[in-house]
Amino acid sequence: MTWTIDYNSDVQKTLKKIDPQTRNRIRSYLHERIATLDDPRQTGQALQGSELGNYWRYRVGDYRILCDIQDNKLVVLVIEIGHRKEVYR
Repeated sequence: MTWTIDYNSDVQKTLKKIDPQTRNRIRSYLHERIATLDDPRQTGQALQGSELGNYWRYRVGDYRILCDIQDNKLVVLVIEIGHRKEVYR
């Protein structure tokens, strides 16, 4: 089963600001590791709390990727990408 990786419009702007090497690592992680899994929840961790409780996080170096996994559409929607010091604020 192949999952589709979609990016929020804000995430696309953020990706343009990240250095090219890190940007490529993030994209290849999502498309080569997450999209090919039967269930993207096999890796990463569920977020805790009332606001972020439905989202999952993945770690790529010092960057965190926050995603909304939509089972009915087989879509992993990337809602936030940022440095680990800033992404949860």
